[in-house]
Amino acid sequence: MLRAFTLLLICQLAGEVTAVLTGLPIPGPVVGLFYLLIGLMVYRTPTPWLETTSSGLLKHLSLLFVPASVGLIQHADRLQVEWLPLLAAVIISTVAAIAVGALTFVAVARLTGHPAQGEDHKP
Repeated sequence: MLRAFTLLLICQLAGEVTAVLTGLPIPGPVVGLFYLLIGLMVYRTPTPWLETTSSGLLKHLSLLFVPASVGLIQHADRLQVEWLPLLAAVIISTVAAIAVGALTFVAVARLTGHPAQGEDHKP
């Protein structure tokens, strides 16, 4: 478990350093996850110790929403003023994410030769 957390923190640190040095408008932890993704793609399969720790983190993922909830409470006055643009952004981004996901699914299904649900499969 210690090795896995060390690896995750090293990836996050590398992402933070990259984001600061390059001035990217992307948060460092996101860049760090990209580095982790590249590492997993290079090695093809995660090690058992990384898989065990990742599964444990995913089981308790809901705890990561606590800081976001506290942030919402702290900025309640701002939310009262700017609720309409925030609501519009949430709705538009949700619809866009669903549309992109559906289009990606259909494109991958066609590329792999598997019919999407509702399409007739022609051998």
